[in-house]
Amino acid sequence: MHTPPQQLVARWSCGFRLLLAAALLTPLAGAAQQQLPPTDWAKLQRYADANQRLPAPPASPARVVLIGNSITEGWVKADSAFFAGKPYGYIGRGISGQTSGQILLRFRQDVIQLRPAVVVMLVGTNDVAENQGPYVPQRTLDNIMSMVELARAHRIRVVLASVLPAADFWWRKGLNPGPKIVALNQQIKAYAAQQGLVYLDFHSAMADAQQGLPKAYADDGVHPNLAGYRVMEPLLNQAVARALKRK
Repeated sequence: MHTPPQQLVARWSCGFRLLLAAALLTPLAGAAQQQLPPTDWAKLQRYADANQRLPAPPASPARVVLIGNSITEGWVKADSAFFAGKPYGYIGRGISGQTSGQILLRFRQDVIQLRPAVVVMLVGTNDVAENQGPYVPQRTLDNIMSMVELARAHRIRVVLASVLPAADFWWRKGLNPGPKIVALNQQIKAYAAQQGLVYLDFHSAMADAQQGLPKAYADDGVHPNLAGYRVMEPLLNQAVARALKRK
């Protein structure tokens, strides 16, 4: 029995359309796989082992967690002696490149579960740098407020640090971050005053006339060198002392 020509044409046409659709969808599927977000967006495992090895917090010196981005992470490497236990038991929990949203996501395991007396939050640089998308000042402040509320719920005293000055970002040039950082710091300072928190002003002590970080303090204009951290350290000690005196 022979198949009529009209049916053969219809079958061929249908098969061709299926093959064409498959050919068009294949590269789209590959692109979708390539664009999948990383499995650990906030790098929750970055300090998992180190956190497990930490003993219970001693009565003295007071445990103080510094949470932030590469500026915090680099501090531990640049001046390890400062993190040796005097006058406070400083623990660095910075991760390079992170925005306030990523830091908020890991706040429980990298701050709360370590049971510090004080947390020092130095966040916002990478928000302004648009590392995870457009900079929305209120969103950054909301993330900071959420971290403060989490800390307070667990009876952890809070120090809110200003964002360090930067006239430009070498990895994302042309954003004119100087005025944006000044405005964000004003918001952080006002929120700290409203909530009775300690505000740690690194910006005023380190900014040059262009609202940037001078080469004497940072070779790349963003990340402090040892001289820059040496300016920050006594300010940090003073801020922690004030926080510990508050109820």
